[in-house]
Amino acid sequence: MILSSEKIAASAIVLLGIVGVTSASEVGLGRKVLVFPYETDFSFVALIPQKEMGLRAFTLCMRVATELEGERQIILFAYRTPDYDELNVWREKDGRVAFYLSGDGAFFHLPPITTFRTSLCLTWESRTGLAAFWVDGRRSTYQVYKPGHTIRPKGTVLLGQDADKHLGDLEALQSFVGEVTDLNMWDYVLPRRQIQALHYGHKITKGNIFDWATIEYQLNGNVMVVDDD
Repeated sequence: MILSSEKIAASAIVLLGIVGVTSASEVGLGRKVLVFPYETDFSFVALIPQKEMGLRAFTLCMRVATELEGERQIILFAYRTPDYDELNVWREKDGRVAFYLSGDGAFFHLPPITTFRTSLCLTWESRTGLAAFWVDGRRSTYQVYKPGHTIRPKGTVLLGQDADKHLGDLEALQSFVGEVTDLNMWDYVLPRRQIQALHYGHKITKGNIFDWATIEYQLNGNVMVVDDD
């Protein structure tokens, strides 16, 4: 995808205002892995969506691995507008995985995320509020969470860090340490067969918000891009 110069400039302004991104944009992470080797309060990757994220449904998928254990929060995905944490996904201190849409979260007891890569997807849709995580192609029980809600557009997406309400106050003890790859996102709920096909590495409809093969991103701090061997 080729972004217009106006969109890139607008995105850069938002990113600079929230977290001080200074690196140039790069495109495409097909067959690549993002490695966050150390706990820091400055390393992250900013993702620039292919379309505005005013969402009433979504599917978010990634493959993730970490050796972090114990009572510590780990941010897995953060999307924030100037005044709200619109969509944050966390591994909580007690080991549960949760996501938050501008307020209290929905918490799920899932198989642990470990040093071995986990295929993790999250689905939600506003009409019913039905939400579920998918781990290695298997769905959790549904929860009903925030029916009628709309995720606001014009925010910033980060991997590796969570920009809090003070805009740019990053915390090392919330940072992600480990590997992320194959992050894709759609503005609708994928059916079971496609989520399972994605887990097994089959080709499916490309993400219309984020497509790992063509994703536009900006690196900050100590983040490595390596071949997915």
